[in-house]
Amino acid sequence: MKNYLIIGGSSGIGQSLTQGLAQSGHQVFATFNQHTQNSSQNIHYSYLNVMEETLDLDFLPEQLHGVAYCPGSINLKPFSRIKPNSFLEDYQLQVLGAIKVLQAVWPKLKKTASSSVVLFSTVAVQLGFNFHSQVAASKGAIEGLTRSLAAEWAPSIRVNAIAPSLTDTPLAAKLLSTDEKKEANAQRHPLKKIGSPEDIAEMAAFLLSEKSSWMTGQVLHLDGGMSKVK
Repeated sequence: MKNYLIIGGSSGIGQSLTQGLAQSGHQVFATFNQHTQNSSQNIHYSYLNVMEETLDLDFLPEQLHGVAYCPGSINLKPFSRIKPNSFLEDYQLQVLGAIKVLQAVWPKLKKTASSSVVLFSTVAVQLGFNFHSQVAASKGAIEGLTRSLAAEWAPSIRVNAIAPSLTDTPLAAKLLSTDEKKEANAQRHPLKKIGSPEDIAEMAAFLLSEKSSWMTGQVLHLDGGMSKVK
């Protein structure tokens, strides 16, 4: 049994990951911001707003075997209509939030023989999509952070990231609000389907586990083949 921290464990990919780890017998310390959750036998939910200057993580145990940082946003607009402050807000949520959490829990990760960090990017960093400059800018920083921390924290702490394509989560609800939109987006992928939260959570669970013990500094493209297959 291991101790895992899932930031943003109340919906979408984070919720699927939290439930999967708990079902495997691990103790999961998951946070929520907007979607209130009740704790259960193996899942300990706590409120956390990563935008606050100081994070209260007193609910965590002395040792952590892994951390996944799941909060994100999908704001798609023409570049000319995006205010500079909107870029900053995304950066604060997706990059500075992750940085604050990782700096706070680093001592707990060091106390185990081998621990793992999972971050999330997007396929839009590698592929140029219209109206994706805001999300790609902050997620591009996540990819750089992943590689830098992997180098600095080796060999005891592994750091990897997952770069999904569009996934059927509440975050993407506006983009998948009709059957027509879902089908159109599915057809953009070589595998002709949209990813599910469970698809991404399975990969995250693998990266948190010892099954990926010889992997660090990687950005894994879990995107239905979009980034590699034409």
